[in-house]
This record gives sequence, structure tokens and C-alpha cells, in this order.
Amino acid sequence: MKIILNFIGIVAVVLGVLGIFLPLLPTTPFLLLASACFARASPRMHGWLRNNRVFGKYLRDYENGAGIPLRGKVWILIFMWGSMSYSIWRTELPWVRLLIMLIGTCVTIYLTRFVPTMHINKK
Repeated sequence: MKIILNFIGIVAVVLGVLGIFLPLLPTTPFLLLASACFARASPRMHGWLRNNRVFGKYLRDYENGAGIPLRGKVWILIFMWGSMSYSIWRTELPWVRLLIMLIGTCVTIYLTRFVPTMHINKK
């Protein structure tokens, strides 16, 4: 089972990194999946993921229940809807447009309603 979870975790990390550059391929869900797989199969890989300088802080905050900073949520929504709008504009299939809008709406609702907003105190 550890081999399968590690394999899924590695594939999820690759897809998450690709999601940084490709529209409609989500980054955060893949990284959360990778973190969950590594937490059960490889403490070393889980530690590497949580301490990664690019996305480690966001994973630690999310896993610890602190949520995502408001600024991060705003940027996520801007980039997500920007790439989705481009994809909607480029496709001619009405059912694909509807599917993209449905996915975007669900992610927006999840992010704004169910993911805590981390408040940063500036001194």
C-alpha cells in the first residue's frame, strides 16, 4: 500500500506543479492529495513537501487549520477565473463551457465558504 500511496503522491506533485503553468489544471488539490498520501506512506516525502520553499507554508497552514490568507484567495480566484474565461472563450462546445463554469463556481464556493481565511496581524 505504501508503494501505491507514494506513486499517487509523486504523480499528484507532478500534476500540481504543472497546474502552476497550465490553465484548468488545479495546483492546490493535487498538492493536498500528495501531502495526504505522503503523510500515510512516507514521512520523509511528507516533510519535504511541507518544508518546500515554494508551497510548503501554504500546505502547513492548510493542514494545521489556519486556512489561506485573504490575499492568496483573491489571487487564486483571479488566476482561476482568468484561465477559465480564456478556456470558455476558446471552446465552441456549449457543454464544455457549462462544465468549466460549473467547476469554477464550485471551487469558488468551496474556497470562499469552507476554507478558513487566515488573518495576518501586522504590527
